[in-house]
Amino acid sequence: MAMEMDAAPAPPVLCLCGPTASGKSSLAMALAERWPLEIVSMDSALVYRGLDIGTAKPTPEERGRVPHHLIDIRDPWNPYSAAEFVRDARSAIADIRSRGRQVLLVGGTFLYLKALVDGLDPLPAADAQVRLALEAEAAERGWAALHRELAAVDPDTAARLAPGDAQRIQRALEVWRLTGKPLSALHRGARVSTEPAPALIAWVPSDRAWLRDRIDERLRTMWAAGFVQEVRRLRADPRVPLDGPALRAVGYRQTMEALALADAGTAATPLEADARAMQALHERCAAATRQLAKRQMTWLRSFSQRIELACDAENSRQSAIDLAFMHWRSP
Repeated sequence: MAMEMDAAPAPPVLCLCGPTASGKSSLAMALAERWPLEIVSMDSALVYRGLDIGTAKPTPEERGRVPHHLIDIRDPWNPYSAAEFVRDARSAIADIRSRGRQVLLVGGTFLYLKALVDGLDPLPAADAQVRLALEAEAAERGWAALHRELAAVDPDTAARLAPGDAQRIQRALEVWRLTGKPLSALHRGARVSTEPAPALIAWVPSDRAWLRDRIDERLRTMWAAGFVQEVRRLRADPRVPLDGPALRAVGYRQTMEALALADAGTAATPLEADARAMQALHERCAAATRQLAKRQMTWLRSFSQRIELACDAENSRQSAIDLAFMHWRSP
């Protein structure tokens, strides 16, 4: 009588990560043409409904061809946390595997990836008094000064944050003031996840100029698709907090500020019809997006299990397909 064999364990999640505008979504769709896979989004902006153009959200047609998870699951006035991502991602992964399909995790929010891989250590709840005190200090001294303060007590966290990243600087200093411990140390002490570490394709450019051109092209596409109008609609919705996490996303924040400046002026020309104002906005958004891409690549280097592929190489897509073949052992 033949011995009953246990089912083979599911392979670790395959993760495709890279900086913004590197072509992750296009590659993910190419992989989906070859394997029965479903995509789990790892993007802190794609979770929000109504943030479509500025996030380069997959189109309804793409989502009809390949199931996507963790997209459009929150209204933009309802914040979404790393802990919620871990819960939702694990649920999606289990569901996909239960149907015999492969899991492809795609995105550039590396705090989410770290939380999924390492687990989460309990952090102190938000403290209204501490936050009000930090906001008062920022109003007096500026967020750049608070960023320097953070660098003195938590250099690891400060190094991955831009001096104007008010939300994250505030949270890191809040944790420090409540616990006396740097946020980075609490993350390092996080509980070990029971999920095996994902196989990680780091989709990064070898030539930064290539990525700069891609960012510029994406912005031009956004303007033509009506991105300013999208931000104007969000800004006009009284339910959407203007300082909330959804509208702090790169591109949205700069366009919100440009619209506020235009509203404060007396010009009758709408922002999107003012060539000079739009050029200035394009330059601000491009600079902020390049800074984001730089931070994303810094995060990527912290994952020792990564396999780097040059997304700007001539054979890059085939190299990624070959890696996926080795991972999934597809016939």
